[in-house]
Amino acid sequence: MSSQPVKQLLKRLWHHVSPRRQVQFGMLLTLMIFASFAEVVSIGAVVPFLGVLTAPEWIFAHSVAQPVIQVFGWTEPGQLLLPITLVFSAAALMAGAMRFFLMWASTRLSYGTGADLSIKIYRQTLYQSYAVHCERNSSEIINGIVNKTGATMNVIHQCLIFISSLVMLSFILFALLVVEPFVAITAFAGFGSFYGVISYLTRRQQRLDSECIARESSNVIKSLQEGLGGIRDMLIDGSQEVFCQVYRNADLPLRHAQGNSVLIANSPRYAMEAIGMVLIAALAYVLSQRVGGVVKAIPVLGALALGAQRLLPVLQQAYGAIAVIRAGQTSLQDSLELLDQPLPEHADLQIAERMPFNQNIRIESLGFRYNAGLPDVLRQLSINIPKGSRVGFIGTTGSGKSTLLDIVMGLLQPTEGTMKIDGQVVTVENKRAWQAHIAHVPQSIFLADSTIEENIAFGVPKGQIDRQRVRHAAQQAQIADSIDTWPEKYKTIVGERGVRLSGGQRQRIGIARALYKQADVIIFDEATSALDSETEQAVMQAIESLSQDLTLLIIAHRLTTVRTCSQIVELEEGTVKRIGTYQSIVNQSESALKQNKDSPDHAI
Repeated sequence: MSSQPVKQLLKRLWHHVSPRRQVQFGMLLTLMIFASFAEVVSIGAVVPFLGVLTAPEWIFAHSVAQPVIQVFGWTEPGQLLLPITLVFSAAALMAGAMRFFLMWASTRLSYGTGADLSIKIYRQTLYQSYAVHCERNSSEIINGIVNKTGATMNVIHQCLIFISSLVMLSFILFALLVVEPFVAITAFAGFGSFYGVISYLTRRQQRLDSECIARESSNVIKSLQEGLGGIRDMLIDGSQEVFCQVYRNADLPLRHAQGNSVLIANSPRYAMEAIGMVLIAALAYVLSQRVGGVVKAIPVLGALALGAQRLLPVLQQAYGAIAVIRAGQTSLQDSLELLDQPLPEHADLQIAERMPFNQNIRIESLGFRYNAGLPDVLRQLSINIPKGSRVGFIGTTGSGKSTLLDIVMGLLQPTEGTMKIDGQVVTVENKRAWQAHIAHVPQSIFLADSTIEENIAFGVPKGQIDRQRVRHAAQQAQIADSIDTWPEKYKTIVGERGVRLSGGQRQRIGIARALYKQADVIIFDEATSALDSETEQAVMQAIESLSQDLTLLIIAHRLTTVRTCSQIVELEEGTVKRIGTYQSIVNQSESALKQNKDSPDHAI
């Protein structure tokens, strides 16, 4: 993926900012102008203040001061000291308050916008199709939502700082031009050129650091997920150092690149502070040689010194903001890729009503491939599944069983052919209405680190859980008796991924979850293949005891697992090998085995 210019990235980012935030950005710009004006006032107030302290007669006789003097009726130069001191103090306090308020508003707005973008990325990611999720690495998504969105938020914050610095620089430069034009232009041009040269010389390194930060932050999360996800095998094998090395190989370059970015952003300020002090000393010497000597030079020198004290930090802020924006450029681009993910049409619609399902699920000439360049996974499949039937799907690994049921669940769209529910074709537009019928019990049940009842009512807000329905579902799944023996009963915490439960208990909670949903089509995708024979038999008894009104689709490796099914479909290399009852398939298998034994090849 080629890197885009920062300007183009920021333009793309602006389109993802909500209208409410865009209005707030406009209000913040207005605040920047007022804060800059306050800075100018505080700088301008230095001249009369120092003038009153060093040469009050000169200020009292100045034509600009005469209207004010006449209004208040002052008769002596000494009377100017208190009011001008108060004016200077008020100007300084106002400038400080405005700077603080500007910092508060900029920080709140940038972090609030960052939260909006993070939520939007998470939402748009969750709404992507199952095929898209299959192609992605979860560590990339987690890094994009957590770290790269944080980098994007920082870019927004630095953009606000940069804009504020430009506005502030303009006002401060104007004030200094009024006081001493030549010195102001010389200082600004010198300092600005210095920062410009440094920025130009370091931009390649900043781009490399930006790419490294974006890449290695994903690798860090990936290594963490893989290490913690395989902790049992790691502890058995004693391979901790291997995973530590993988983590180290990702984390060290990441920290080095982050350190480089901070160093490049902050290092010029120390040189600038030293050069600024030298400039003030040189200026003091030059002004002291003019007519009137040091006494008349002090007010001008004070204003220039205060202006330089304001100018240098603002220049450093502007340069630092550019450096940080460049460091986050690649992360910003990655975040924009996630923000640009298209949302399906049903994302903003209310939950669809269930599609009518009273007769059958009919699959006609169905074919599927994951990508145009890949071979077909399914070819010319035609199956009829009556409502209320129990259908088993068997076949060797790679025969297409799980892919077929992913299509039945609406997770994948067929490349060829159709799936009809009571004669109505399931499409992208109406698949949510069909999915309202479906519940899924996979081989590995995902359990959140929460209570039993929250896992049974998975996806339901805690305050909206129907506890009576939870208990009824648990009874149907034949796990209620076990739950009632636990001290916390349905408030029992299951641990991360259900680590505190046995395999059979996890599967029964998965069945209870499907029943809580009140789905009338339940799909068991090798739900018992990881269980021992006794536990599998118990879970299958729970499945067999379910209401006859439910349509059950069961994927199994072992033929005996689906012996109670009314129909068994055997797949082979993406096609239907045969369809029949358990007994007919057993008979056919025994007959084929007998023929194979009697064949001359077998005798040999």
